[in-house]
Amino acid sequence: MQDNDQLSSVVRLAFRLGCTAFGGPAAHIAMLRDEAVERRKWLSDQHFLDLIGLTNLIPGPNSTEMVMHVGHERAGWRGLVGAGTAFILPAAAITLAFSWAYVEYGATAPGEWILRGIKPVVLAVIVQAIWGLGRTAIKGPWFAAVGALIVALYLLGINEIALLFGGAALAAGGQWLMSTWQARGSGTSASSLLLLGLPGLLPATQAVADPTVSYSLGRMFLAFLKIGSVLYGSGYVLLAFLQNEFVDDLGWLTEQQLLDAVAIGQVTPGPVFTTATFVGYIAGGFPGAVVATLAIFIPAFLFVGLLRPVLPRLQAIPWVRPLLDGVNIAAIGLMVAVSVLLTADAVVDVMTAVIAVVAFVLLVRFRVNSAVLIVAGAVVGGLSTLI
Repeated sequence: MQDNDQLSSVVRLAFRLGCTAFGGPAAHIAMLRDEAVERRKWLSDQHFLDLIGLTNLIPGPNSTEMVMHVGHERAGWRGLVGAGTAFILPAAAITLAFSWAYVEYGATAPGEWILRGIKPVVLAVIVQAIWGLGRTAIKGPWFAAVGALIVALYLLGINEIALLFGGAALAAGGQWLMSTWQARGSGTSASSLLLLGLPGLLPATQAVADPTVSYSLGRMFLAFLKIGSVLYGSGYVLLAFLQNEFVDDLGWLTEQQLLDAVAIGQVTPGPVFTTATFVGYIAGGFPGAVVATLAIFIPAFLFVGLLRPVLPRLQAIPWVRPLLDGVNIAAIGLMVAVSVLLTADAVVDVMTAVIAVVAFVLLVRFRVNSAVLIVAGAVVGGLSTLI
């Protein structure tokens, strides 16, 4: 009975997040932390941070995989599958409805009024999570310096995957070198250590091919299975893959349809990967939407499932702890950079600034549920268009 109660509680939480978690992976993870760490005490901040680090080491949608991890922590394998499915389904259903409206009426459903009030709340949720996780992740001045470097390079346009792995190696390697040299009575400057990691922080490039492949459900499945199996990073990285695969290579989407897919991804809650639902529907109707959605998420279930049994062994390996600490600080740096970019987009006038400040105070001082604040922000944004 207790196992069923634990499964039910984590599935209900995942479903609610799937219905209300706007703002992309950083916001989803922040909301998940608020619920699983702060409110329910299902796991500690350090363990949650380690799961983020491990999730960043495997391909797939980070926030969805974090929901799966929390599901497993709470209710074992049934929790992993149940929580992941419950988080994905609401977003996929909403995206499917928008896809139908797009095909029938030739335009996306209006969502600007929703985003106007939601974005400042999402910003507040992310900042709260950064504050909590950052205190755990920053293990001294060296880690703080690497985190600051990650933020600066991301804002300069360096590829986030290169930053994640390069920053992780830099943080872990630098910490090890400083420990070793200090033990030998030597010193080193932070600037010299920073140079060790810079060669790996290079932008990624993708080739463009000619559209030559006719549509088929099998080809659709394989295309999205490949994307789900190799894609690291945020929805912006997903956009690059979709451009390359479905516009440039296969020719199944136009540039405008891809832009509309991005717009729908921005106004729907849950994982950004449900953009696959829209692409699948545009290219192949309802069967295409189902196949695309299944294909892009199957690798995430497999990767997390394969990682869980070896997690205790990985954590026991001496060099894994420093590497995880490095991944963690790199991930925090990327969250800070995303929040900087989101600030320019979310806080555009006095009203949105007030929403952001009030939401942050309510989160930190009164611990108001982030999902409630998301809904309240949408309502305020909608009312502002009527005044």
